[in-house]
Amino acid sequence: MRALFSPLLSLSRSLGRTLYHRTSFPAMTIRSYSDAVDSLNSLQSNAATLEALRASGGRMGEFAIPEMLEYLERIGYSPEDLNRLNVIHVTGTKGKGSTSAFTDSILRRTNPDWKVGLYTSPHLVAVRERIRINGVPISEDQFSQYFFEVWDRLDKNTSRKYPSTSLKPAYFRMVTLVAFHAFLSLKVDATILEVGVGGTYDSTNIVPKPVVTGVTSLGLDHVNVLGKTLREIAWQKGGIFKKGVPAYTVTQPEEGMTMLKERAEELKASSFEVVTPTPELENVKLGLAGHHQIMNAALAVAMSRKFFQLRSSTTFEEPLPESFIEGLKNAKWPGRCQSVSDPKSTGTTWFLDGAHTIESLNACIEWLVSPDAALKVPDSRLTRALIFNCTGGRTGSALLGTMLAKIGEQLKAHSSDKDGSNFFDHVIFCTNVTYSSGTFKSDLTTHAIPEGELAALKTQKELASAWSVLLPDFPASNIHVLPSVESAVKVIRELEGQPDNKEKVQVLVTGSLHLIGGVIEVAGLSDVAL
Repeated sequence: MRALFSPLLSLSRSLGRTLYHRTSFPAMTIRSYSDAVDSLNSLQSNAATLEALRASGGRMGEFAIPEMLEYLERIGYSPEDLNRLNVIHVTGTKGKGSTSAFTDSILRRTNPDWKVGLYTSPHLVAVRERIRINGVPISEDQFSQYFFEVWDRLDKNTSRKYPSTSLKPAYFRMVTLVAFHAFLSLKVDATILEVGVGGTYDSTNIVPKPVVTGVTSLGLDHVNVLGKTLREIAWQKGGIFKKGVPAYTVTQPEEGMTMLKERAEELKASSFEVVTPTPELENVKLGLAGHHQIMNAALAVAMSRKFFQLRSSTTFEEPLPESFIEGLKNAKWPGRCQSVSDPKSTGTTWFLDGAHTIESLNACIEWLVSPDAALKVPDSRLTRALIFNCTGGRTGSALLGTMLAKIGEQLKAHSSDKDGSNFFDHVIFCTNVTYSSGTFKSDLTTHAIPEGELAALKTQKELASAWSVLLPDFPASNIHVLPSVESAVKVIRELEGQPDNKEKVQVLVTGSLHLIGGVIEVAGLSDVAL
């Protein structure tokens, strides 16, 4: 059957085989972090992988797990070795990263002697952010070491079960292998493993027996973006459930919940529990801003409680243990409803949120337009700017329309007499290209958008046009279409320096996590944001 689909796989694998030869090193060469990132970037991009999957009608997915297991074996591990990582496996459409961050923080506060691994995606500024030990990204030297150990093992062991499988895995698979290798080498006591895409066929889904599994909210807007039904999405997410392993989820739309229950039964999960926030949790000031985080925190609490029970025979009688509260309060997850004071300009505040769907943008604006965030400062004293980009085939006009409608709703809710149409004084639509030279920071290199489209600023011009249609009276001179993140940050710096400028500058950056990462890099926010 595999041979029947080999032509469908050629797009992804031929690229992997071709680029594999681009980077090679003498046996005794000392290889740096930069070398590791360059080698990683030579592999097939996630965007190319997804495009190949779409071209195959989704049929490539059924080979994803066998191929990932083959790569794992080629670097010297068996699937059972991964059980030593004591995994909490997390997937979902919205909030899986935040839930993973809450869970990581709870585990570390409850058992400070443990070594806790956290694997997430994507990264904001540096790829090593994806692999954390006790909340801290592994160092550049560690990443380079573990990366090239995996790379060299793949070079040395080229015998393959399936000849059509590329010699080197695609980008995300490679980073996942490096994470597994790093966590096993460092002998972590617990691992929070966030799914990359989907669940059933995701590269992370090769752990035979996690300790606990969890599914966060299934966003309805993803149904339209991905072209799948809610049942299909729930089927994918529920694919992380395992025989004899407890499964958790939060309140879901009926169709999604029904499928998750069916998957739990089909895959013989030891239990299936729907988590709801407790009154105690409602009173905790969470480390991650936004009302929507309460549901993510509730799931993290439930999974952590079960993890301690199964992993160390520890039970907690109180509704919300003090160490759990501390974990929730101190959780950090950069680029999600995050306020950052600019270290170079004391009058500038950056509001960073990687929201890229209608539902997540609603949550972003609910957080932003509140007395806890943007409304802290009277409008008379500040200038507000929006930096925005969107990718992945999403409709920019719908996203911008959602933002503006929600801004008006929030202003009304907080008794503001300000018109939502002039909430922002300037809007900037830029690409995710890092620098004005047209180059990316190596960790932020992306092949997701055709070069011709980038050069023509097609998406950015469409966004500017949509903004003008939505707000016909908005000054055209204050709508900026720019080719890079560096160009966008330059506009903000100019706003800060104008002699007639108001005392404060507030900047919302949203629409893309890649955009957030570029702004953190170019604006010099790494020390305060990451």
